[in-house]
Amino acid sequence: MNTSILPELRARLPRLSRAAARVARLAIAHPGDVARMTIGEIAQAAEVSEPTVIRFCRALGHAGWPDFKVQLAASLMTGVPYVHSSLQSDESVAGLTGKVFDNAVSALLRVRDALDPAAVESAIGLLAQARRIEFYGVGNSGIVATDAQHKFFRFDLAVAAYADSHIQAMAASLLGPADVLVAISHSGRSRELLEAVDLARANACPIIALTASGTPLAERATLILRADTQEDTALYSPMISRLAHLTIIDVLALGVALRRGDQASRVLEKTKKSLIGKRRP
Repeated sequence: MNTSILPELRARLPRLSRAAARVARLAIAHPGDVARMTIGEIAQAAEVSEPTVIRFCRALGHAGWPDFKVQLAASLMTGVPYVHSSLQSDESVAGLTGKVFDNAVSALLRVRDALDPAAVESAIGLLAQARRIEFYGVGNSGIVATDAQHKFFRFDLAVAAYADSHIQAMAASLLGPADVLVAISHSGRSRELLEAVDLARANACPIIALTASGTPLAERATLILRADTQEDTALYSPMISRLAHLTIIDVLALGVALRRGDQASRVLEKTKKSLIGKRRP
């Protein structure tokens, strides 16, 4: 579905069932609020069941409520195209640059609007109190895990990042209820990563997942921070999802810094001072 989601809702309204029409009218009347609501909240507000909401979404061609929310939020944007125009073989440098940047900006805005603030707050709370934090990612997601370690260790926390599946398995087997495992994967289907997550779960270690909705990783997570992005990962290395994951990591790091207050400020100051003299004037 393209950016005309609201006009299409209005056009389909007479053909919807009475219950589905309640959901449609709510989305038409309050699209901004609806784009931030959970499926339970929308069901309560529209006075329908959650299965009705799911059937409504699928009738419109969406996989489910998260997919509908992402595209509803995108339809409210102005000045930023939702769909990334395909590049032509004779694309100019200006056209290439514009499309790549527009796609990235649009995707980040969609992920921002779809993030559950309660889940983000709970994730920050878990990380701020953790005895040890480990970030796991395979392939391109390993880059995000390394970036997360670089951000979090500066708060004087016990932090590690692993991209090797054998080390992930061994390390995960040692995690416990006082620790936190942050698993990062665009597909959410990496067998090695899921095996490591299962080992940590067996020890009652909380799992924070940065992944797409409806993936095996999302199903295993204690908390999921959804990053539903559209990109062709069959041919190209995922770029947009990596930007989204890096941004979510930044949100978590800043949130933990705020929770730790003056303590985080003092530690960061020490790390900054340690770099004095390593840069040329």
